[in-house]
Amino acid sequence: MGKTYERIDGRLREFIEAQPVFFTASAPLSADGHLNLSPKGRKGTWRVLDDRRVAYLDFGGSHAETIAHLRENGRITLMWCAFDGPPNIVRVHGTGEPVFRDDPRFAELAAGFGDADGPALRAIVVVTAKLISDTCGFAVPFMDYRGERTLHEDYFARRSDDEFAAYCDNKEHVAVSLDGLPALPLPLPPR
Repeated sequence: MGKTYERIDGRLREFIEAQPVFFTASAPLSADGHLNLSPKGRKGTWRVLDDRRVAYLDFGGSHAETIAHLRENGRITLMWCAFDGPPNIVRVHGTGEPVFRDDPRFAELAAGFGDADGPALRAIVVVTAKLISDTCGFAVPFMDYRGERTLHEDYFARRSDDEFAAYCDNKEHVAVSLDGLPALPLPLPPR
C-alpha cells in the first residue's frame, strides 16, 4: 500500500506531471487560524525542478492564503490524485517559498514554464520535499478530464499588468490573509 520515498524519481515525476489538477494544503501557526486547501489547474503550471523540489505558478485571485502561510511558517503539502488509470495518490510534504516578481530568481523560474506563464502571475511557489509518499487511491473515483477552463486566463488577458495590480490592491484578502497575516506584498511590482 503506502510507501515513502527519498526523492521524486522517474515514475513519481511522470505521475505528477501527467495529472491535470493538484491540491495545496497549508495552515497558520495559530490553533484557531484558518486551514487552506486549494485546487490548482491550468496545464503546464507545475513542474518538477529536481528530485527534491517542485514549483508551481501562483496566479491572482481573491485570496492569498497559501502565500501568507508560507511567509509565516513555510509548511505545505501538495497532493496529486489519479482520476483515471491505475489508482494512486502522491503527496509532497515540505517547505514552500513564494518567489515574488521582484526576486532575482523570478524571471528564470518563470521562463522554465514556457507558454504556461501567463497573465496575472503574481508569484512562483517552490516546494522542497521533506517527505514524499504515495498511497493506494482505491477510493478515489474515476473522473473524465474534458479540457482546460480558460476563464481565468481569458479574463486577465484582457487586462494590462497595471489593471491586474489594481485588482490585487482592491481584494481584501490578497495583501492580508483571513487571519491577518501578511500575504502578497503590495503594490505588485510590474513584470
